[in-house]
Amino acid sequence: MAKLDKTQRTVAGLVGVVVTMGALGFASVPLYDLFCRVTGYGGTTQEARADSDVILDKTINIRFDGSLSSGMPWEFKPSQAEMTVRIGETGLAFYEAYNPTDKPIAGQASYNVFPFTAGGYFNKIACFCFTEQVLQPGERVQMPVTFYVDPEIVDDPDGKFVEEITLSYTFYEIDLPDAEEAQAALTTGQPATTTEYN
Repeated sequence: MAKLDKTQRTVAGLVGVVVTMGALGFASVPLYDLFCRVTGYGGTTQEARADSDVILDKTINIRFDGSLSSGMPWEFKPSQAEMTVRIGETGLAFYEAYNPTDKPIAGQASYNVFPFTAGGYFNKIACFCFTEQVLQPGERVQMPVTFYVDPEIVDDPDGKFVEEITLSYTFYEIDLPDAEEAQAALTTGQPATTTEYN
Protein backbone atom coordinates (compact mmCIF):
# COMPACT_ATOMS: atom_id res chain seq x y z
CA MET A 1 0.00 0.00 0.00
CA ALA A 2 2.85 2.35 0.85
CA LYS A 3 4.40 1.61 -2.53
CA LEU A 4 1.15 2.50 -4.27
CA ASP A 5 0.99 5.78 -2.36
CA LYS A 6 4.55 6.60 -3.42
CA THR A 7 3.68 5.84 -7.06
CA GLN A 8 0.57 8.00 -6.84
CA ARG A 9 2.60 10.86 -5.36
CA THR A 10 5.16 10.54 -8.14
CA VAL A 11 2.47 10.55 -10.84
CA ALA A 12 0.71 13.50 -9.21
CA GLY A 13 4.02 15.38 -9.02
CA LEU A 14 4.78 14.72 -12.69
CA VAL A 15 1.28 15.81 -13.71
CA GLY A 16 1.78 19.00 -11.68
CA VAL A 17 5.08 19.69 -13.45
CA VAL A 18 3.49 19.17 -16.88
CA VAL A 19 0.54 21.46 -16.04
CA THR A 20 2.86 24.14 -14.66
CA MET A 21 5.14 23.99 -17.72
CA GLY A 22 2.10 24.20 -20.02
CA ALA A 23 0.76 27.23 -18.14
CA LEU A 24 4.14 28.97 -18.27
CA GLY A 25 4.45 28.22 -21.97
CA PHE A 26 0.97 29.63 -22.63
CA ALA A 27 1.67 32.77 -20.60
CA SER A 28 5.17 33.34 -21.97
CA VAL A 29 4.10 35.10 -25.20
CA PRO A 30 1.88 37.79 -23.60
CA LEU A 31 4.33 38.21 -20.72
CA TYR A 32 7.25 38.61 -23.13
CA ASP A 33 5.22 41.12 -25.18
CA LEU A 34 4.40 43.08 -22.00
CA PHE A 35 8.06 42.98 -20.92
CA CYS A 36 9.18 44.30 -24.33
CA ARG A 37 6.61 47.10 -24.33
CA VAL A 38 7.50 48.24 -20.82
CA THR A 39 11.28 48.05 -21.18
CA GLY A 40 11.79 48.66 -24.91
CA TYR A 41 13.66 45.34 -25.08
CA GLY A 42 14.30 44.14 -28.62
CA GLY A 43 13.64 47.59 -30.05
CA THR A 44 9.98 47.64 -29.02
CA THR A 45 8.77 51.23 -29.05
CA GLN A 46 6.66 52.96 -26.42
CA GLU A 47 3.22 54.56 -26.72
CA ALA A 48 2.59 58.08 -25.46
CA ARG A 49 -0.65 60.00 -24.96
CA ALA A 50 0.81 63.46 -25.55
CA ASP A 51 3.86 65.37 -26.75
CA SER A 52 6.98 65.59 -24.62
CA ASP A 53 7.11 68.43 -22.09
CA VAL A 54 10.84 68.88 -22.68
CA ILE A 55 12.66 69.58 -25.94
CA LEU A 56 16.45 69.56 -25.94
CA ASP A 57 18.82 71.40 -28.26
CA LYS A 58 20.48 68.09 -29.14
CA THR A 59 19.28 66.52 -32.39
CA ILE A 60 18.96 62.91 -33.48
CA ASN A 61 18.58 61.42 -36.95
CA ILE A 62 15.59 59.14 -37.58
CA ARG A 63 15.74 56.71 -40.52
CA PHE A 64 12.64 54.95 -41.86
CA ASP A 65 12.38 51.43 -43.21
CA GLY A 66 9.44 49.45 -44.59
CA SER A 67 9.07 45.84 -45.69
CA LEU A 68 6.43 43.20 -46.37
CA SER A 69 6.06 39.70 -44.98
CA SER A 70 6.18 36.80 -47.41
CA GLY A 71 3.02 36.62 -49.49
CA MET A 72 1.76 40.13 -48.64
CA PRO A 73 0.73 41.56 -52.05
CA TRP A 74 0.87 45.26 -51.12
CA GLU A 75 3.57 47.73 -52.01
CA PHE A 76 4.82 49.51 -48.89
CA LYS A 77 7.58 52.07 -48.31
CA PRO A 78 8.44 55.14 -46.25
CA SER A 79 7.60 58.47 -47.91
CA GLN A 80 10.88 59.92 -46.61
CA ALA A 81 14.19 58.15 -46.04
CA GLU A 82 15.12 60.08 -42.90
CA MET A 83 14.62 63.24 -40.88
CA THR A 84 16.45 65.06 -38.12
CA VAL A 85 14.51 66.12 -35.01
CA ARG A 86 15.46 67.61 -31.69
CA ILE A 87 15.24 65.17 -28.81
CA GLY A 88 11.77 65.62 -27.29
CA GLU A 89 10.41 67.34 -30.41
CA THR A 90 7.34 65.77 -32.03
CA GLY A 91 8.03 64.41 -35.49
CA LEU A 92 5.55 63.47 -38.20
CA ALA A 93 6.46 60.91 -40.85
CA PHE A 94 4.46 59.09 -43.52
CA TYR A 95 4.53 55.62 -45.04
CA GLU A 96 2.86 54.81 -48.35
CA ALA A 97 0.92 51.63 -49.00
CA TYR A 98 -0.63 50.49 -52.27
CA ASN A 99 -2.89 47.54 -53.05
CA PRO A 100 -2.24 46.55 -56.70
CA THR A 101 -4.67 43.61 -56.59
CA ASP A 102 -8.33 43.41 -57.64
CA LYS A 103 -9.60 42.61 -54.13
CA PRO A 104 -9.55 44.26 -50.70
CA ILE A 105 -6.56 43.27 -48.58
CA ALA A 106 -6.27 43.76 -44.81
CA GLY A 107 -2.89 44.24 -43.17
CA GLN A 108 -1.32 44.80 -39.76
CA ALA A 109 2.11 46.30 -39.18
CA SER A 110 4.68 45.03 -36.72
CA TYR A 111 7.46 47.40 -35.75
CA ASN A 112 10.69 47.99 -33.87
CA VAL A 113 13.59 50.38 -33.70
CA PHE A 114 17.33 49.95 -33.97
CA PRO A 115 19.52 50.18 -32.01
CA PHE A 116 17.48 48.18 -29.51
CA THR A 117 18.67 50.38 -26.65
CA ALA A 118 16.58 53.22 -28.13
CA GLY A 119 13.33 51.23 -27.97
CA GLY A 120 12.48 52.39 -24.46
CA TYR A 121 12.88 56.03 -25.50
CA PHE A 122 11.11 56.06 -28.86
CA ASN A 123 7.52 57.15 -28.16
CA LYS A 124 4.71 56.96 -30.69
CA ILE A 125 1.74 59.24 -30.05
CA ALA A 126 -0.29 58.10 -33.06
CA CYS A 127 0.49 55.39 -35.58
CA PHE A 128 -1.14 53.40 -38.37
CA CYS A 129 0.38 50.35 -36.70
CA PHE A 130 -2.02 50.63 -33.74
CA THR A 131 -4.91 49.29 -35.85
CA GLU A 132 -5.46 46.99 -38.82
CA GLN A 133 -5.52 48.63 -42.25
CA VAL A 134 -7.76 47.68 -45.18
CA LEU A 135 -6.92 48.80 -48.70
CA GLN A 136 -9.44 48.50 -51.50
CA PRO A 137 -8.38 47.33 -54.99
CA GLY A 138 -6.00 49.88 -56.49
CA GLU A 139 -6.07 52.07 -53.36
CA ARG A 140 -2.97 54.04 -52.38
CA VAL A 141 -2.75 55.70 -48.96
CA GLN A 142 -0.38 57.85 -46.93
CA MET A 143 -0.20 56.58 -43.35
CA PRO A 144 1.14 58.88 -40.62
CA VAL A 145 3.19 58.16 -37.52
CA THR A 146 3.65 60.84 -34.86
CA PHE A 147 6.55 60.30 -32.48
CA TYR A 148 9.24 61.79 -30.27
CA VAL A 149 12.45 60.60 -28.65
CA ASP A 150 12.25 60.82 -24.86
CA PRO A 151 14.80 63.33 -23.48
CA GLU A 152 15.72 60.76 -20.80
CA ILE A 153 17.75 58.98 -23.48
CA VAL A 154 20.61 61.42 -22.81
CA ASP A 155 20.86 60.15 -19.22
CA ASP A 156 21.05 56.49 -20.25
CA PRO A 157 24.64 55.13 -20.14
CA ASP A 158 24.16 53.50 -23.57
CA GLY A 159 21.39 55.66 -25.02
CA LYS A 160 23.30 58.92 -24.73
CA PHE A 161 25.65 57.76 -27.49
CA VAL A 162 22.83 57.01 -29.96
CA GLU A 163 22.97 59.48 -32.85
CA GLU A 164 20.62 57.67 -35.25
CA ILE A 165 17.50 55.55 -34.78
CA THR A 166 15.94 53.39 -37.50
CA LEU A 167 12.17 52.90 -37.29
CA SER A 168 11.16 49.73 -39.13
CA TYR A 169 7.72 48.40 -40.06
CA THR A 170 6.76 45.09 -41.62
CA PHE A 171 3.22 44.64 -42.97
CA TYR A 172 1.66 41.18 -42.98
CA GLU A 173 -1.70 40.11 -44.36
CA ILE A 174 -4.56 39.37 -41.97
CA ASP A 175 -8.17 38.24 -42.42
CA LEU A 176 -10.57 40.89 -43.65
CA PRO A 177 -12.97 42.29 -41.05
CA ASP A 178 -16.49 40.87 -41.48
CA ALA A 179 -17.94 44.05 -43.04
CA GLU A 180 -15.13 44.34 -45.58
CA GLU A 181 -15.36 40.66 -46.44
CA ALA A 182 -19.11 40.96 -47.02
CA GLN A 183 -18.58 43.99 -49.28
CA ALA A 184 -15.92 42.13 -51.24
CA ALA A 185 -18.30 39.21 -51.70
CA LEU A 186 -20.98 41.55 -53.10
CA THR A 187 -18.47 43.02 -55.53
CA THR A 188 -17.09 39.71 -56.77
CA GLY A 189 -20.28 37.66 -56.49
CA GLN A 190 -18.50 35.10 -54.29
CA PRO A 191 -20.04 34.02 -50.97
CA ALA A 192 -18.35 35.48 -47.92
CA THR A 193 -16.72 33.12 -45.48
CA THR A 194 -17.40 33.56 -41.79
CA THR A 195 -14.51 34.24 -39.47
CA GLU A 196 -15.02 33.94 -35.74
CA TYR A 197 -13.00 36.19 -33.43
CA ASN A 198 -12.57 35.27 -29.81
